[in-house]
Amino acid sequence: MHEKVAELLDLVRLERIEDTIFRGQSRDIGTKFVFGGQVLGQALSAAQRTVDRARIVHSMHAYFLRAGDIEHPIVYLVDQTRDGGSFSARRVTAMQHGQPIFVASASFHLPESGPTHQLSPPQVPMPEDLPEGTNLSTEELARLPAKVQRWLSKRDAFEFRHVYPRNELYPTKQPPYQQIWFRLADRIDDDPALHHALLAYASDFHLIGTSTLPHAISYLQPNVRMASLDHALWFHRPLRVDEWLLYSCDSPSMHDSRGLARGSIYTRDGVLVASSAQEGMVRVSPDER
Repeated sequence: MHEKVAELLDLVRLERIEDTIFRGQSRDIGTKFVFGGQVLGQALSAAQRTVDRARIVHSMHAYFLRAGDIEHPIVYLVDQTRDGGSFSARRVTAMQHGQPIFVASASFHLPESGPTHQLSPPQVPMPEDLPEGTNLSTEELARLPAKVQRWLSKRDAFEFRHVYPRNELYPTKQPPYQQIWFRLADRIDDDPALHHALLAYASDFHLIGTSTLPHAISYLQPNVRMASLDHALWFHRPLRVDEWLLYSCDSPSMHDSRGLARGSIYTRDGVLVASSAQEGMVRVSPDER
């Protein structure tokens, strides 16, 4: 198995300390603090392990309270809020250094039949028709700090291919939407809970960055600070993260240093499998150069 995929699977398969208490390690992927998608995926993994396996997650709503320390493990406390006839609710608190860094609620549902519809996907090129890696040259990458190079490296657990790639070092103004194909870099087993936890992890890539596109700013610029404030996910239909998925993102608003972004996740056959939304802090300091 791909080394980075095996490492990510270990990351979301938490250590069980007590019935509803779990511990997860952190992974340095080049970000200054713990990557928000890691906490999302681990929190969902913890919640899923306290629910009847027949019940499938259909929504998750989370708030990021404090930056996570990459050098220390995170403890996840699961509150078994309710188990009804068809739905189960769980609340998860992520703790580090004695303080909550993240809280989330997740809801689970026994699958049942009913009416169905979905919006059509955007018409975009297929992933095999798009280039791999970043839109930066080898020379540009070499000038960046080592941690940023790791963040931008294509040798990771997930592959990403941008329909509208841009140079993050020299951004230009673009409309507030983007589409990215992504998939896990290796095949994994069929466990739906594992695929859902990994989708939660991947859903934090690129989403809030959509709100920066109309302003020609980038997280690589020294005067730009960005952080996730909250994150919501809805799981509509069965999915596999080891097959190509299209992340279609748009940003309806940026104001008061907060950007809002929404995402729709489709299979390559055009089936809508999940939706997301996120608000993030985007601060631009004109005095820093």
